[in-house]
Amino acid sequence: MASNPAAPEAPSVPSQRSRETEDGTFPTFGFLGRRIDEGPWEEWNPTADSTRPVRGRHRVSKQRGGGLARSSTVLGVGVIAAVGAGGMATAQTGKPPVSISIPDLPSVGSPFTDDDSDNEPQGSATALSSVGVTTEETEQGTSDAGEALRARIILQAEQQKDQAEAKVQQAAQDAAAKKAAAEAAKVKQEAAEKAAAAKKKAAEAAEAKREAARLAELAKEYTLPVSSYTITSTFGQAGSLWSSGYHTGLDFAAPTGTPLKAIHSGTVTEAGWSGSYGYRTIITLDDGTELWYAHQSSINVSVGQKVGTGDVIGRVGATGNVTGAHLHLEVHTSSSDRAGIDPMAWLRSMGLNP
Repeated sequence: MASNPAAPEAPSVPSQRSRETEDGTFPTFGFLGRRIDEGPWEEWNPTADSTRPVRGRHRVSKQRGGGLARSSTVLGVGVIAAVGAGGMATAQTGKPPVSISIPDLPSVGSPFTDDDSDNEPQGSATALSSVGVTTEETEQGTSDAGEALRARIILQAEQQKDQAEAKVQQAAQDAAAKKAAAEAAKVKQEAAEKAAAAKKKAAEAAEAKREAARLAELAKEYTLPVSSYTITSTFGQAGSLWSSGYHTGLDFAAPTGTPLKAIHSGTVTEAGWSGSYGYRTIITLDDGTELWYAHQSSINVSVGQKVGTGDVIGRVGATGNVTGAHLHLEVHTSSSDRAGIDPMAWLRSMGLNP
């Protein structure tokens, strides 16, 4: 490794008296200048580097051995000597010092170079990635990058817009499909309900037809107890005329002596006087149902006698607790308590309509 040689001794500064000029003033010293009253000024440490002028802008010199240390040492000594001289002169004379112009130094290297070529590459303030690229190319690259970013942003916006439109369209399609499905389900349900109603109606009609046929057959087996009559009191009607507080049968008002007919075939289980009922006849049907004929004026059958539908069993009268001639008809079920039921409903169930 090259060593830096010792810096030569700085030239002595002439005494203040020796610098006095003929007119009694003292000249001002400047860096690398010379006095007026002296002969030519010789450089105090001439070197090959110092005699060669610096060309071009501030350039970084090539590193050759100890050039940096040597040049820096020389420059430092020169600057110290010049500043010291200028300071002394200023202090002595009071005149403004001569300005010293020091060139801008690069961050590294020497301000001097051994190369005389002016074509070496100059320093650049651009980034390392832009070395060798012109301003137009840099601007073009920046413009291209901006255009690429802009195009990418526009593409993303268009994609987002397309996605939003696709979602809206899909939602509309789903809503339409849902609405169509709901309408189809509604139509199907209405059709099913209509079909069920029609089926029910047809079933009801068929049932009514069957019931009518059944009642027609029963009507051949059952008949009303009197042919000409007027319904005056019904089952359950309340009033003080009845000991129980309500009417327990169905009254057919008719003139005294009107024939009474057996409603259905059965057996005579009672025939005679029965208190408030007057003369009463009871016919028991094969299913155990009892038919009571009360308030008769006369009885034409006896106990144990078999009767058929339409047979005359007695005559309308006004015997017992009555206010006028009529047939008091009661119907009792085959239950153990022989509870009475509504004669009107029972007659209708047998196909008869009083």
